[in-house]
Amino acid sequence: MSLLLTDYTPIPKLVTKTTRVDKPRFPVIDAHNHLAEPFGGGWDKRPVSQLLDLLDEAQVRMYVDLDGGWGEDILQRHLDHFKAAAPDQFQVFGGVDWSQWSTHGPRFGEWAAERLREQARWGAQGLKIWKPFGLHVRDEHGALVAIDDRRLEPLWSTAGELGLPVLIHVADPVAFFDPVDQTNERWEELHAHPDWQFPSPPFPSFMSIMNGLANLVAQHPQTTFIGAHVGCYAENLGWVSTLLDRCPNFYVDFSARIAELGRQPYSTRRFFLQYADRILFGTDASPDLDAYRLYYRFLETDDEYFNYGTSPIPGQGRWSIYGLYLPDEVLQKVYFQNAERILLPKHS
Repeated sequence: MSLLLTDYTPIPKLVTKTTRVDKPRFPVIDAHNHLAEPFGGGWDKRPVSQLLDLLDEAQVRMYVDLDGGWGEDILQRHLDHFKAAAPDQFQVFGGVDWSQWSTHGPRFGEWAAERLREQARWGAQGLKIWKPFGLHVRDEHGALVAIDDRRLEPLWSTAGELGLPVLIHVADPVAFFDPVDQTNERWEELHAHPDWQFPSPPFPSFMSIMNGLANLVAQHPQTTFIGAHVGCYAENLGWVSTLLDRCPNFYVDFSARIAELGRQPYSTRRFFLQYADRILFGTDASPDLDAYRLYYRFLETDDEYFNYGTSPIPGQGRWSIYGLYLPDEVLQKVYFQNAERILLPKHS
């Protein structure tokens, strides 16, 4: 009998324990998330009180909204809607309008730096760099802009001068750069989202982008960089560890990557213990109580072989994950202390 992969939903026969973690062991700062459509579920169209109630139930005491990076109109709207309503519970990051490169030409870096200063005056507390950087952003001549392009030095230096962390996402996942054939572990996901495929050519190779990121972080030691999704390379913790060792200004969040981390639990636990001061909590799942509880279970329990998603067939690949059962001293740092030190320097 033939069977389509989409119809194959095996039920594991393993008998393992299930630990329900309704509340995290310590308060949480969610350092990587969204509030606007499509990723954030449109919370910018609902009463802030509803959001605060959900975050309170999840014990999330501060929430970083990255959607100001979509444009200055969204940044202003989110500052007015969320930050003004609950200034101590929300941070909103700004961004870069790459489309203006053709207008400002060789002075784009200076122009972007001045826009960042203006966004900071409005109340932005960080800079979000989205994944099109390194894949789609082009200069006034139509040439693809490299991650470590020296023309952008004013932007990164200004972020450091203002004390604004740069949360940057480039390239990942690795499988998005591989041929979409029978060997690709993200085959279903890529067929559902064909625009997420980045074959080389015409796109740069995955490692050329990652090496550019490493160069960028090393070139600006006075600027704090947060590598989204485990430094943009959750599949290779050795590579991320090398950059963390090389650059004390580099931090990572693990938003939307417990699928990768949870299937390598021994390496991941060692990584969390070794770099406990450099890892920030985040989910990238919008404000979702079930997602928060799943992350708490992943961090706090030694549960085995469980679904890393909230749907029967997880979205990133057909595998299961294992909990890390991290000690309290690590949980405190990951849940809130590291983010507090980086995002709230006045408290350090």
